[in-house]
Amino acid sequence: MSFHPEMQYTPAVWHRSQRKLADPGPPFAYTPENQATFDELVTHYPPERRKSAIIYALYLVQYQQGHITANAMKYVAGQIGCTPAEVEDVVSYYAMFFTKPVGKYVLQVCRTLSCALMGAERVTDEIATYLGIRPGETDPTGTFTLIETECLGACDRGPVIMVNDAWQECQAPDRVGELLDGLRTKGLAALTGCHHCIEDVE
Repeated sequence: MSFHPEMQYTPAVWHRSQRKLADPGPPFAYTPENQATFDELVTHYPPERRKSAIIYALYLVQYQQGHITANAMKYVAGQIGCTPAEVEDVVSYYAMFFTKPVGKYVLQVCRTLSCALMGAERVTDEIATYLGIRPGETDPTGTFTLIETECLGACDRGPVIMVNDAWQECQAPDRVGELLDGLRTKGLAALTGCHHCIEDVE
């Protein structure tokens, strides 16, 4: 008699991997400018700590082609001197890396408690309705991608939206149209910015 549950070892079920592989994408290489940036950056680390540059190397990829493909991961692995699996571990762990194409403006709406209490869910709903998409989708023009995210660290200024690497604070649901139209016409200059950064400059 055994206290262990009976295990099913049917090969078709037991050995099936649920892992989703990244899109291979076209062959990838840094532009000469990005290669020079990377080559300078890695000099800040001892040779045995070169893997510390993986995140920055991946940012360069994403800035260059908009998202990170499997071929780009292999390229970064070659630049760093590690395995593609080690690079993929980083890509799959951090929410700021995208493995499929996204819009020109990635709208990440904070949904954690402080922002939620200030109406973040209504902000997300208004954006989704205005663009005709759901969270996780990109609008038909390829301009906006909507994502719900966890705390962005500006709990006193909610609801907060991170747009690419820029910032929109105190976003009211009834002003979503103004925000999106402003991004279309003015780009990132339409955003409020982070008040901590503004105070530091002043």
